[in-house]
Amino acid sequence: MTPVLGIIVVAAGSGSRLGAPEPKAFASLRGVPILERALHGVFESVEPAQIVVVAPASHLAAARSIADRVAGAASASVSVVVGGETRQSSVAAGLAALSPDVSTVLVHDAARALTPPLLFDRVVRAVRETGGGIIPALPVTDTIKRVGPDAEVLGTVDRSDLVHVQTPQGFPRAELAVAYAAAQDDHTDDAALFAAAGHRVSTVEGEARAFKITTPWDLRRAENVLGAQTAGLRVGTGVDVHAYDESAPLWLGGLYWGGEPGLAGHSDGDAVLHAICDALLSAAGLGDLGSRFGTADPRFADAASEVFVRETLALVRGAGFEVVNVAVQIVGVRPKIAPRRSELEARLSGLLGAPVTIGATTTDGLGFTGRGEGVAALATALLTASV
Repeated sequence: MTPVLGIIVVAAGSGSRLGAPEPKAFASLRGVPILERALHGVFESVEPAQIVVVAPASHLAAARSIADRVAGAASASVSVVVGGETRQSSVAAGLAALSPDVSTVLVHDAARALTPPLLFDRVVRAVRETGGGIIPALPVTDTIKRVGPDAEVLGTVDRSDLVHVQTPQGFPRAELAVAYAAAQDDHTDDAALFAAAGHRVSTVEGEARAFKITTPWDLRRAENVLGAQTAGLRVGTGVDVHAYDESAPLWLGGLYWGGEPGLAGHSDGDAVLHAICDALLSAAGLGDLGSRFGTADPRFADAASEVFVRETLALVRGAGFEVVNVAVQIVGVRPKIAPRRSELEARLSGLLGAPVTIGATTTDGLGFTGRGEGVAALATALLTASV
């Protein structure tokens, strides 16, 4: 299917403040170009997208090589175009390269190379829910002063309604294209241009790791973050099995499956969510689902398994970890996973705030799953130390 989401990655700036011999997006960040780091975050977001990389004319071939390397088999979904004299003209070049089928556009700075994939998903959802422009933002925590020409402090600025703005910034494609076509002034970001055309712009919660690499200090900060992530990686596995119960509704992966037999269990029997919880707890060294939410506790009788996921995430984060990604393999003859795989992955990724991939298989008639007696789920979770 042709993607209806387009992501423009702006990598055309010179980056003179970084002091590197090459344009900023092509400078090395722990041995990998900044652009390559940024594209990994783009490709790890949930929804398939058309990607347009806007690069300097001098580095078009290098940008194409990086894009192909990251995209792999999906390289046909990536275009590389030449940027303009300003950021605004570069984004306009990216917009012109999008397929007519694209209805939602994200504009992202390659210099925000460590942006978590979940932020792309968060912005896309908000654009579609509101129909307006969406920008990620973090509150201003420092005290802000106004100063005069002679450096004299004139007063303190109320910071309660001030925010730091990040990318990706998201927009309905049709309105953004019209705003760009009509723009007379040069704006500092796409949200300002969109708002100047009379459209509403709202915020969603930003991410600390989505900071912009502008100076050598920023580059060093990004190197330290990557070093901490590598040192703090933890892997855990989880397995759960439930028999079918014809008298119960089927909840699997946080979704209701009408017309299917349910799963027997103390809670709602959601084997996928239970396996994920076990994998997360295992990776964080926090025991397992049974020891944390035992069947002897009446509070969890017939509980929705999302309760366990929320509590498990709180435990994992309290132990100093964040979820990088989760992979789940579902084993059983029912329900048929393929028709709802994308919906299932989106639902689970939303619950965990991290990418989740789903695989499914039968056992060719072997064992209890092959005989249609129940479902098994196997999960693998990757965590990183919080920064």
